[in-house]
Amino acid sequence: MNAAESLLAEQGAQALTLAAVAQRAGCSKGGLLYHFSSKESLIKGMIERLVADFDELVATQGHSTYSANYVGATFAAVRTGRLRRWAVVTGAAGDPSLLAPLREAMARWHREGIEDEPDPVAAEIVRLACEGVWDVASHDPELYNGERQDRLEKRLLAMLSAQEG
Repeated sequence: MNAAESLLAEQGAQALTLAAVAQRAGCSKGGLLYHFSSKESLIKGMIERLVADFDELVATQGHSTYSANYVGATFAAVRTGRLRRWAVVTGAAGDPSLLAPLREAMARWHREGIEDEPDPVAAEIVRLACEGVWDVASHDPELYNGERQDRLEKRLLAMLSAQEG
């Protein structure tokens, strides 16, 4: 999957063939087919891996609410360059059915613990703002870096903690 992601990032979706991925990964096409029966299953596997990666980021943030963990995970993804992986992989999914795992995860991420938040509407607004950060940063990675990124993350977290009191 790493080979497929790097191929996508460097050459675009049109270059993603099983033969090219196998060559990049240093394995035979048959070896690749053992794990992924088609290009579509490879893309679906990459999307599932991205979802699991973000779930892990959320789980390791250590804040008191899911929404705060979601904010932390969003900015961790932007800071570490994981965001570029999302843009590259989801861009390769020409068939909308391949994005089903992402749609399911998105629905879960935006429903998870929302009713347990001190202010569910504020939590929804903050989560939606995170989606905006993802979208804008995928097109202009330098826009939300450094101090600007830190200020935005702190403000979103403050919006959540203001509702706790």
